[in-house]
Amino acid sequence: MNIQQQVPRNALVWIFICLFALVAPHAARLPVWVLVVYIIAFVWRLQVHRGRWSFPGSWVKVTMTFSASLGIYLSYGTLIGLEPTVALLLTAFALKLIELSQRKDAYVLLFLGYFICVTEFLFSQDILITLLSVVNVTLVTTALVALHQPGEHQFNRGTIKLASTMLLQAMPLMLVVFFVFPRFGPLWTVPIKSHTAKTGMSDHMKPGDVASLSQSGDVAFRVKFEGEIPPKSELYWRGLVFSRLRQDVWSGLGFYEVPLSEQRPREVSTSGSPLSYSIIMEPTQQNWLYGLHYARSNSPGVMQSSDFRLFSPGPLEAENMYSVNSWLSASADESLSDWRRKAETKLPPHGNLKTRELARELRSRASSDEEFVDAILARFNVEPYVYTLRPGALSGDNQIDQFLFQSQRGFCEHFASAFVFMMRSAGVPARVVAGYQGGEINPVNKTVIVHQFDAHAWAEVWIEGKGWVRVDPTGAVSPDRIEWGLEEAMQAEGSFLAAAPLSALRFRNVPLLNMLRLRYDAITYRWQSWVVGFDRERQFDLLQRFFGGVSTQIFATILLGSWLLVLVPVAISLFRKKDTHPVSRWDKQYLIFCSRMAKLGLVRAPGETPGQFAQRAVAALPVYAKELEQITRQYNAIAYAKVDGPGGSMGETLGRFTRAVTRFKPARRRGGIDETVSS
Repeated sequence: MNIQQQVPRNALVWIFICLFALVAPHAARLPVWVLVVYIIAFVWRLQVHRGRWSFPGSWVKVTMTFSASLGIYLSYGTLIGLEPTVALLLTAFALKLIELSQRKDAYVLLFLGYFICVTEFLFSQDILITLLSVVNVTLVTTALVALHQPGEHQFNRGTIKLASTMLLQAMPLMLVVFFVFPRFGPLWTVPIKSHTAKTGMSDHMKPGDVASLSQSGDVAFRVKFEGEIPPKSELYWRGLVFSRLRQDVWSGLGFYEVPLSEQRPREVSTSGSPLSYSIIMEPTQQNWLYGLHYARSNSPGVMQSSDFRLFSPGPLEAENMYSVNSWLSASADESLSDWRRKAETKLPPHGNLKTRELARELRSRASSDEEFVDAILARFNVEPYVYTLRPGALSGDNQIDQFLFQSQRGFCEHFASAFVFMMRSAGVPARVVAGYQGGEINPVNKTVIVHQFDAHAWAEVWIEGKGWVRVDPTGAVSPDRIEWGLEEAMQAEGSFLAAAPLSALRFRNVPLLNMLRLRYDAITYRWQSWVVGFDRERQFDLLQRFFGGVSTQIFATILLGSWLLVLVPVAISLFRKKDTHPVSRWDKQYLIFCSRMAKLGLVRAPGETPGQFAQRAVAALPVYAKELEQITRQYNAIAYAKVDGPGGSMGETLGRFTRAVTRFKPARRRGGIDETVSS
């Protein structure tokens, strides 16, 4: 093999570093066997470099490639989709390393590494992931730079300085492209498997679903109010409406199940100033959005359904920012159509007979639907019902009967489901609403952080003359949950985030840790709103403010100016270094030695060899003869002979030479060479 095509040792070491740096952000979502492949690839290629093993043959490479593809298919059930595709890229990177023998193989490997860096943003655009991606891009670039340094046979940490300088030089152009280049929507989307999506509300609800979700401390969304933040008891983040009950599972009505006359939301009379706020949602791979009671949004891509929900036309694959106006006192659907009344009172024909009987009995005693609502809430309050994250499993066809008359232990979905069932049993239109309730107020930036454990379910009842009215049965059982949040309500039980003992949210009583968490969340909000949320509308406003508009000429001028800003300094630096040669580490140390000798009056003459200079220095300074001869001998061994010095390798010799020069500190010149030295 041509020596020019060999991979330098320095480049190989940096490629090894890239190997583990690139897989680190994806380690948690990869099958364990992929990580084992990475260890095998590292050990194999290291042994090849040491000359103990050989490169794999053709049949071995074919077998490994086929086995890896089969393993990914068996692990994910498909080869199509984001997660299996990324796993395939990562596995290909490791397998390519095993056969890395020439520079062209290294080029393919490193270009694949750049693609892997980009895939990190497909799962998260968090600021930490961004910083980690910058580090990984720097490492891959460092390996690429090292690949163009064939003479580096030792690991050189200074290579990363050159790579970092190159990336910093490109920074102005990157910023210009970010702010000026037209922001298009995604040209394609890659499906993400459901189990890889972040936890969030599902499109159906059965007993135990919300309780399970409430064990997660992940952020669902963040809210920034323009004015005062309403009290927590008013923060009902409405997301899903469940109007259909089948086999104890609540779900929403399909689009084609709703008649055309009912698909458009009705006009709602609003009065007074709205409550204005903006929401940044985490990706959920679902299309529903959240807002307070009667929400309207003028943000692009936000729509409203006939039951006054906000939703997006497509699933949320990334952070999404939208603005909302809400009227908390507005009445929705003051009149109810026959079709809607029938849909919101429908129940399965059989099951839960005791609950049906109880509902009819309570309704017969009440003079109005409102009194009927109060009677059910009073029963929840008086009877020994327990609000708990550990309700126990319900089975069979009469789960509501089991909950109301036997276990009497439940979470919010149990109480909401039983309440709506009782209302419908008496012929009163009612439905289950799922979303989030409350949130944590961040005092650093005055935002409301809504976590997954704030997930909640409540009911909406249609009252003649008032329309749909919110009723929360959980408030009758556990008022602390509504007023203070889940942590306060579960304090006695000790079940708050029991499945996440190391979550930072469990240490909110530690002032320092809590403040650090809140400050980081404030930084995350700014990152999401300023960078991730920099959409076409905000880009247009920015360009309008600074340049008076957007045109092809303005874009070309800015882009050309940024190129000049980057290329001119680079060109100047290249011209300055045209006739210069890089100074090696041993030459730098020898020049330091020569400067110290010059301070004693001994200046090395032009063309004088190190040996000749040493002879003259020993004659003038016999006291330092041993040090002078040692320094000169070590320098000649490294700089000229290019062989290992006595007692070790070149690297060890260079270390001894550096230490010798550092320790050599002769007396300073006083009117020539010191008399004590020259005697």
